[in-house]
Amino acid sequence: MKTIFILFAAVFISLSITSCQEKSKPAPAPVQKTDISEFLGQWTIDIQDGGVGWLEVRQEKDYLDADLLWIGGSVSPVASVYMDNDNHLIVTRVDNVVRTKDASNNPLRTHQIANTLQVSKKGDQIAGYFLKPNRDGKGVDSTSFVGTKLAAPPAAPDLSKVKFGTPINLFNGKDLTGWRLIDLKQKNGFYAKDGILGTDPVQVEGQEHISYGNLRTDQEFEDFNLKLEVNVPEGSNSGVYLRGMYEIQVLDSYKKPLDPHNMGALYSRICPTVSAEKPAGTWETMDITLCDRHVTVILNGTKIIDNQPVYGPTGGAMKSDINTPGPIYLQGDHGKVTYRNLVLTPIVKSKIQLVNANF
Repeated sequence: MKTIFILFAAVFISLSITSCQEKSKPAPAPVQKTDISEFLGQWTIDIQDGGVGWLEVRQEKDYLDADLLWIGGSVSPVASVYMDNDNHLIVTRVDNVVRTKDASNNPLRTHQIANTLQVSKKGDQIAGYFLKPNRDGKGVDSTSFVGTKLAAPPAAPDLSKVKFGTPINLFNGKDLTGWRLIDLKQKNGFYAKDGILGTDPVQVEGQEHISYGNLRTDQEFEDFNLKLEVNVPEGSNSGVYLRGMYEIQVLDSYKKPLDPHNMGALYSRICPTVSAEKPAGTWETMDITLCDRHVTVILNGTKIIDNQPVYGPTGGAMKSDINTPGPIYLQGDHGKVTYRNLVLTPIVKSKIQLVNANF
């Protein structure tokens, strides 16, 4: 009996000590809830392996909305955007995938595959993963990214007071001196001949697809005026990138309805106010001014974009930092196009102007 009493006493003391120890432990810190306001606004995105994207999150009257650019293509409305219970912003984009077709090549079965952007707040930045299900349904590709808040553009500059420097001939008319491929692993479809800088990305039927590269200037520029002539064959397509970040579309869009993907548009961002294209196969003039994150485009003597703000990179951008110089680059993988008389005139700014433009 005495032995049993001692045993119960020992158990009681042990439980009492454990209980006291548990009570003396500090309570775990509550999880800091991220407010949705921390995600609102525009973000430039640096993507794993060098791609560039852009995200805008908006609070509408009674729901969240967002637009997304992921590496290439257009800025597009997302399928959905919401906050989950773990402080993540979840952004989904849907791709339609045709699985089977009938004898007439009409779709019989189509899947909607949701790609998901899982976004966390990391100090002043955002970070996360782009999750893309494999087409065969077996596994998910995960791509990491980091985003930086994009400051609003400054007020539109008074272009009548802008001071210009010495014009620079970007093309010598005889060879590709001063230009190089962005990706040296790709094939160079560009050539120089008799004052013409052209691209002819030929694909051979029945053979493996050839990946043609884009051509950039060795020099990099801040704000400037760029004048050039371009000839676009029927159905062809190219693009002129300002600072390696903003694409001015080059396209055979003669007599097509106004669209932000037409000739002279800031691709998928700013639609021309009027159509000024010429028929395919004729030389056309472009007069482009980039100043204080505002762009003006004069196509064939007609102003089609008038000192409009640029809110972020376009598809195919080389970089995301809006405050650093960048090259002029020409898209070389979409079709046969020729350029000539490419002249860039830098805008000269004071140190005070440069500081104001960056904030």
